[in-house]
Amino acid sequence: MTDQHHEAVASEQGKGWRKGITQPSLQEVHSSMRVPKNASKFRKFLAFAGPGYLVAVGYMDPGNWATDLAGGSQFGYTLLSVILLSNIMAMFLQALAGKLGIVTGRDLAQACRDHYSKPVAMVLWVLCEIAIAACDLAEVIGSAIALNLLFGIPLLYGVLITAIDVLLVLFLQNKGFRYIEAIVIALIGTIGVCFGVEILLAQPQISEIMQGFIPRTEVVTNPAMLYIAIGIIGATVMPHNLYLHSSIVQTRDFERTQTGKREAIQYARLDSTIALFFALFINASILILSASTFHQAGMTDIAEIGDAYYLLTPVLGTTAASILFGVALLASGQNSTLTGTLAGQIVMEGFIHFRITPWLRRLITRLIAIVPTVIVTALYGEKGTTELLILSQVILSIQLPFAIVPLVQFTSSKAKMGEFVNKKWVTAIAWLISGVIIALNIFLIYQTVTQL
Repeated sequence: MTDQHHEAVASEQGKGWRKGITQPSLQEVHSSMRVPKNASKFRKFLAFAGPGYLVAVGYMDPGNWATDLAGGSQFGYTLLSVILLSNIMAMFLQALAGKLGIVTGRDLAQACRDHYSKPVAMVLWVLCEIAIAACDLAEVIGSAIALNLLFGIPLLYGVLITAIDVLLVLFLQNKGFRYIEAIVIALIGTIGVCFGVEILLAQPQISEIMQGFIPRTEVVTNPAMLYIAIGIIGATVMPHNLYLHSSIVQTRDFERTQTGKREAIQYARLDSTIALFFALFINASILILSASTFHQAGMTDIAEIGDAYYLLTPVLGTTAASILFGVALLASGQNSTLTGTLAGQIVMEGFIHFRITPWLRRLITRLIAIVPTVIVTALYGEKGTTELLILSQVILSIQLPFAIVPLVQFTSSKAKMGEFVNKKWVTAIAWLISGVIIALNIFLIYQTVTQL
């Protein structure tokens, strides 16, 4: 993008905001991917496809696995309806995040810095950094558990090995943004294939699966089931994903006209919706696998990833079941690492305009996650890491309202969004979803704290 074009964009996007844009989000890759102007709709969609898959990664990270395993082993297929509901909520919120970035030229972090006072923006930044570190914690533990299960590497060494992925991220960022998207999509495909084969091995009843997607009142009336359901919803919508999506949609070089923005919003929404269907498939597959193996066999207390890995072989009668499970877990952990790095960079640059080299940013984030994990692993072993994984999800739950509320507030503002402002019914649904997620997360935090 030329300097003159950037100035014009900044001037147009400064309306409704206290100040114009001083630098674009993820400056090194901003508008770096060309969108063909006179191509078919399919070719244009392919040009926009990619960011949604980076977002989808956060909805299938290791932090989600424990709740899906517990839900399937305890209650069979019943909580599939909760997974479906939480994914619909996610699709709605991510569509708003993408629209914010396309229309305003700001990511959510930049928008918060512009709109709120400096003290409020600093508090939001600190909370977001804590959430990203907590998310990284889940990725470290997930990857370390996978290395332990697949190769027998002790958890402590596995945690330390995860620090090496800094080099992978640095290499990919230097290659170009499309390479990152390609790697992420390949890893999602790996996870999908692994669970597809697992489902074929488990041979679940299709009729029971379909019934599981129908909401039931017992989900609310049964306290134990409600607790797992809240955990599933709480672990699904990740706060850093909203910051991430509002930024990476701007990597496309679409026309910054009203028509161009409208077209970009449509393609971005389609991209994220399709990608989140893959996340729905992965999360549903974990629960279906747990229900069709452990629940059917009367093993209703499976909640730890390690237990599931070791029990899949005897239950399904083949070692391939456990190996595929471990490979999917490793792919999930590495995928989340890539998107966590980008989210960290977006948040730091957006909130405080502070830029450091990506490898140093990644190293700092990873060290924040590795140090407590190493200490807990050394002192308490696998049980301690499982409890740390649960704690990381609680921290994410606490931060969630501080990302959702600004997002809905900004996209519902006529002054900030112009003709792209949310319609009244969209705003009503957005606040309803926000209220439900916030209420459920508060309840989840309360339940978790009281059980400590």
